[in-house]
Amino acid sequence: MAQSPPPYGPGRVTSLHLAARTGEPTFRVAEARAVTGRGLAGDRNYWAGEGPRPRRRGTGRASGVCDVTLIEAEALEALAREHGITLTPAECRRNLVCREIRLNPLVDQEFRIGVVVLRGLKLSEPCARLEQLVRPGLIRGLLHRGGLRAEVVRGGTIRVGDRILPLPHDARQLAPPVTSDLP
Repeated sequence: MAQSPPPYGPGRVTSLHLAARTGEPTFRVAEARAVTGRGLAGDRNYWAGEGPRPRRRGTGRASGVCDVTLIEAEALEALAREHGITLTPAECRRNLVCREIRLNPLVDQEFRIGVVVLRGLKLSEPCARLEQLVRPGLIRGLLHRGGLRAEVVRGGTIRVGDRILPLPHDARQLAPPVTSDLP
């Protein structure tokens, strides 16, 4: 009988994916530069505009924006086992595939991946667009386990194999402020 992953890790990054433009296939990378307030350099969701990133994409897009998306490898395995839908890490269209950590409890929490600090914003529920790009049945199969949307609090490089550790509330106050991680 498989044991469920611990709720608060430590977990690890098993794969990392970017897509150059919206709707294009994702491609696997060994590492990515996370930039505070902007996202992952080279990804479709990277904010390259002037000033702070807008919190919404615009009219008709209720999902808002985020810097990084994550999903549990165990959720992809359950999708195959319970619904007969095999989805590769690239097809799930999330930036980071993680193992041995539950992501849902990280909403409104800060956590560290290597040297990068992220804050969970909200669950990344599957949408009709994902189902259209990949295959029917995903919405039902990934409901409430489609991953996490997060923002970069402290930038740096995220690498495959990095550990994922939730930060206790007192550790957040001890983290040194970063003035800028832009080039």
